[in-house]
Amino acid sequence: MSVAKIRESLDGLASLAGRVAAEQAGAIAAIAQRYETTLRGGGTLFFAGNGGSAADAQHIATEYVVRYHTTRPAMRAIALTTDTSLLTACANDMGFDEVFSRQVDALAEPGDILVLHSTSGESPNVIRAAQAARARGVAVVAFLGKGGGQLKGLADESLVIPTDDTARIQELHLAIEHVICDIVEDRLKG
Repeated sequence: MSVAKIRESLDGLASLAGRVAAEQAGAIAAIAQRYETTLRGGGTLFFAGNGGSAADAQHIATEYVVRYHTTRPAMRAIALTTDTSLLTACANDMGFDEVFSRQVDALAEPGDILVLHSTSGESPNVIRAAQAARARGVAVVAFLGKGGGQLKGLADESLVIPTDDTARIQELHLAIEHVICDIVEDRLKG
């Protein structure tokens, strides 16, 4: 019985990944080009999200700063999810909806990109971060699911995984971010 469940689960993930590859390869390539242009121009990639998406933000920022496949110069990337003193002070003093937007106001400049991971596209703190970025002239890229939610309309580029299954959305966000990182690293490794 568990073998059947394993096969069903992994076959479902593979099918969804194949659908995304077939339908959204162009959007993924456009995001990779945007990252490359930003990094080549001296800009920074800022990543944020909640819960599992926060873990993805941290994971992906690390791939750019440290390395992915190749030892090469560090690339400018920051996860806005890692400073516990800042996050808790902001949540306490200003409310949790401001934890990312406050950092965008302090750190992001035109020429940077704010990359938001959200399975629903409805979390108030990522919406506020996107609004803050747009007000500062900072590009917004959103990795979404469940139709994209309100965040989709605030993004310059978005990728919506066509499912309501949170786990599958996050799994594909991470896999796609790895593909993008591989492309960017290959283009900028010298």
